[in-house]
Amino acid sequence: MLDVLINQNKENVPLKGSLKVSDRADKPIKSVMKSVSWRIIGTIDTMIISYFITGRVSLAVSIGSAEVITKTILYYFHERIWAHIHKIRLNLRIRSNGNQLEIKRAE
Repeated sequence: MLDVLINQNKENVPLKGSLKVSDRADKPIKSVMKSVSWRIIGTIDTMIISYFITGRVSLAVSIGSAEVITKTILYYFHERIWAHIHKIRLNLRIRSNGNQLEIKRAE
């Protein structure tokens, strides 16, 4: 992703008001597939840990089932944010001992 930012072609700058998504950024369907596969691994892990703590298979499966849906959704949005993190620009103002440091654009 960093190479996409560094090696941007100046001729392909989008028009003002338009948004260009990197050709190398993950597509939403890939994020869905990654989130599902990661949740399978995470849910198995949660069920194993729950079983060791509770000693009950039924309770471990219940805990794993409850968390799978919410964590899948959370991971999808987390992945989409990180796929577009190169678009975020920050304006920071830091005060230290009365001195003010200002960063106009941090990318």
